[in-house]
Amino acid sequence: MRRIGLALVVAASAVQAQRPALSNAVRAFTRTDTNLVALTHARVIDGTGAAAKPNQTLILRDGNIAAMGDDGKVDVPAGALVMDLAGKSVIPGLVMLHEHLFYPSGPGVYGNYVESFTRLYLAGGVTSMRTAGNMNGYGELAIKRAIDDGTKPGPWLDATAPYLEGPGLPLGQVRALKDAADARREVNFWADEGATSYKAYMHITRDELAAAAKAAHARGFKITGHLCSVTYREAAAAGIDDLEHGFLASSDFVADKKADECPAGPVVQQSLLAVDLKGAPFRSLVADLVKRKVAMTSTLTIFETFTPGRPMPPGQDVLTPQLKEQFEQRFAATQRSTTSVYAALFPKAMAMEMAFYRAGGLLVAGTDPTGGGGVIPGYSDQRALELLVEAGLTPLEAIKVGTFNGATYLGRNDRVGSLAVGKQADLVVIAGDPSARIADLRNVELVFRQGVAYDPAKLIASVKGKVGVF
Repeated sequence: MRRIGLALVVAASAVQAQRPALSNAVRAFTRTDTNLVALTHARVIDGTGAAAKPNQTLILRDGNIAAMGDDGKVDVPAGALVMDLAGKSVIPGLVMLHEHLFYPSGPGVYGNYVESFTRLYLAGGVTSMRTAGNMNGYGELAIKRAIDDGTKPGPWLDATAPYLEGPGLPLGQVRALKDAADARREVNFWADEGATSYKAYMHITRDELAAAAKAAHARGFKITGHLCSVTYREAAAAGIDDLEHGFLASSDFVADKKADECPAGPVVQQSLLAVDLKGAPFRSLVADLVKRKVAMTSTLTIFETFTPGRPMPPGQDVLTPQLKEQFEQRFAATQRSTTSVYAALFPKAMAMEMAFYRAGGLLVAGTDPTGGGGVIPGYSDQRALELLVEAGLTPLEAIKVGTFNGATYLGRNDRVGSLAVGKQADLVVIAGDPSARIADLRNVELVFRQGVAYDPAKLIASVKGKVGVF
């Protein structure tokens, strides 16, 4: 058989991002930083949903995948750093779309932890992510620039502007819009400052959402939403690109809902519990979202923390003792609850997301480390894909949702989200086979971003017990 030479390498080099020179502070978290790496004897799970391929060799050159194929059929160039990955899997870096750089630090207050969170996301295998909501204004944009410049470790960030929200949210960190003109102004202001995406929130009006969507699209950016006052069907008509939290933020099924008003949470929850997934109202809504190409972000990890009988979320030991104790107390109270609506709503949410996915909708994934706490960056991203398998996806489908689908939504699937010659070398080395056992995603040994191998253990150790400080 013909051997695959490095001449196949990259016709599309013109579109490849240059790998930045890394600062010494970033190098402290790397295992290797060389321009030429050969990964041999690997199991490749390419992110497209295709079956895993055993005994593969990948050549990483200058931050990109230069060659990939069967062991013995790919030339290993002289001088390459060779890593034997026998018994290990390689998947694309995770591309996750409902992440944050803040965490609940007290009643109604969110602390911004851009340094520790970006390290934890990278340690968990996340190499690209959208921050779906910003409580930190310029700090979030600054960490994005620092990562891009190679002076901080972390994933590539699609940095969301501060929330687009109307009056009614009892949270002093979020500004309330005045009207549609104000929504347009807000979009353009933050685009000028460096934001690259937008998120509408619960009390926005239809006119404000439509104005924001039009302004964002005019700047080449997308807008998502955690909605309530605006229904999903109304948001789709207004031009929204994505809907957060599956169907759990949908007020479409509330009887006699008033325009531009957010019904009480229990009213929305009961309306969702009453939805017949085979009935015309739900099927019609799903069909409309799919037709309009509106994506949907699954965030089952945050709702799992509200549900009795679920396991303790992983990664709690990275928190400061105070934040760790705070969540443990809330978790214990959740476990004691005998009246929680989430006992029925959590599995219903899973079923609704699966119906959207099976209908051809673009399902993407995220974690939302907010709520009452406990959702830890990196750890929860792995858990998010485990929960999608519990909901009904195969492991290969769940990996595709967490990699290629996310990249597709971001418009970056030509560079990241799957493993192919010419694409960026963003990939994760895992001990085990997550295509057969999705829980093996927790066994991250190395995370390559632009061909640089980061050491998860070093990244985690640098923040362990300190999340809540920086």
